[in-house]
Amino acid sequence: MIDIGVMMSEETTNGMDPQSVDIDEEEKTLEQALLDEKAKAESYLANWQRVQADFINYKRRTEQEKAEIGEYTKSMLVLDILPVLDDFERALTAVSEEMADQSWVEGIKLIERKLRTTLEAEGLLPIEALGEPFDPYLHEAVRQDKGEEGIIIEEILKGYKFKDKVLRASRVVVGNGEVEED
Repeated sequence: MIDIGVMMSEETTNGMDPQSVDIDEEEKTLEQALLDEKAKAESYLANWQRVQADFINYKRRTEQEKAEIGEYTKSMLVLDILPVLDDFERALTAVSEEMADQSWVEGIKLIERKLRTTLEAEGLLPIEALGEPFDPYLHEAVRQDKGEEGIIIEEILKGYKFKDKVLRASRVVVGNGEVEED
């Protein structure tokens, strides 16, 4: 008869327990599978974060483009209205002193002032020209005449900026350096 206790002690002393070998291999396989799944999860998370950042950038970019299109549309509308403002200015400068006190002239002045105020509230600003040094970014020289060199001596058509961008350059007459004779 064989003693089972002796057999067990022989197997454990040899270190060849078949169950422990299977468990170790199974444990290693499970650990590797777990590591693989963790790597996949990290990859998915990184991809998700990248896509989320791309979406946020896309959303910000489209909102910025919408705002730029809105500003461009406003500037084009204001540019179309500028001739009306010019006509009001010409009409008011052409009014004689005798007619300046009439109520219809006051009404025209009020309409012109209201139009100018509304456009200024939207971001329209006149470009200062008379007596200023000539700046090719702000002014368009129509001709030169006697006067201080490089200084604007006459404004033919008023220029405007719309939110710090030149919408229409001022058309001006620039001094050529010749002194005017009195």
